[in-house]
Amino acid sequence: MALDHYVTLGRSGLRVSPLCLGAMTFGEDLGWGSSVEESQQIMDRFIAAGGNFIDTANFYTKSHSEKIIGDHLGRHPAKRDRLVIATKFSGNLYPGDPNGGGSGRKSVINACEHSLRRLQTDYIDLYWLHNWDVHTPIDETMAALEDLVRSGKVRYIGVSDTPAWKVAQANVMAQFRGWSPFIGLQIEYSLLERSVEQELVPMALELGLGITPWSPLKSGVLSGKYTRSSAKGDKASREFAGTFLNEKAYAVVDELGVIAKAHDSTVARVALAWVRTQPGVSSTIIGARRLSQLEDNLKSLDLVLTAAELAHLDALTKPAFGFPQNMQPLFPSIHHGGTTVNGIYAPTTSFGVEKTDKLY
Repeated sequence: MALDHYVTLGRSGLRVSPLCLGAMTFGEDLGWGSSVEESQQIMDRFIAAGGNFIDTANFYTKSHSEKIIGDHLGRHPAKRDRLVIATKFSGNLYPGDPNGGGSGRKSVINACEHSLRRLQTDYIDLYWLHNWDVHTPIDETMAALEDLVRSGKVRYIGVSDTPAWKVAQANVMAQFRGWSPFIGLQIEYSLLERSVEQELVPMALELGLGITPWSPLKSGVLSGKYTRSSAKGDKASREFAGTFLNEKAYAVVDELGVIAKAHDSTVARVALAWVRTQPGVSSTIIGARRLSQLEDNLKSLDLVLTAAELAHLDALTKPAFGFPQNMQPLFPSIHHGGTTVNGIYAPTTSFGVEKTDKLY
């Protein structure tokens, strides 16, 4: 696969590259990240390779991320119009102001206006609800977003870090009211974070939301920098990744190393290739603090894992689901025991009746 082999995002006509450039690290305002100059180089290289999807948020690096994108791309219509620029609302940039963040109408519209100014554009291609605001009714949020879509300031909307039942409520409501639905679902998804497969992934498949995984390398744990014998990288990245470094993580890294060696590749590329093949995934968000990291991540598109390798990684990291999914293996026998449906045979259960049994 190549970066310019575009896919439609969910049940929409929006064409995006299979990898999305995450801009959370644009700017050094938090004491780490990419300089303005290197951020510009990363964007230029990503676009030159065929990438057209860039993702940021209103409060990344204290809003500097949006400003960097706007200065470099937004003020040039010939560049900007060729791209899918996504940003998010919810984050509060004004401490002490209860309406400075969240998903209420006042906050959503205000955040959009400020993002447009920083991005130096008159429209946002994809506007994400960044995380669930339990204090705001979802119909208020969806109505505000619909107003932004109808005004032309927003083209499409998406949702991130929100329970599956709330996303489903929002999209069914939008369907019946003739409003714009969420077309994308941004969730943490990696070999070390598969709990999303219990509710969020099936919901996205059923409702037609394109999944855009964030942190596919689990905060760098699956980047190849961290092994039992070494932990490379700067202090900030080591401290952040250290939260997730445990025996399970090292076991997965070991296996990724074996597969990487067989393909003359890297641990990070194998981890990214696995995420890309998962059901419902449209475009995977890659974050690069350095140009060299971007180059390595882009090469993951050249890697094709075998069915055996995918099955091995799946078995190694398969999550244990709670109720009711943990009962799912029993249901086929209850539903159609003794027959084959859609190619799946189910044996009868001890509760099943025989032809000679009396039914009441």
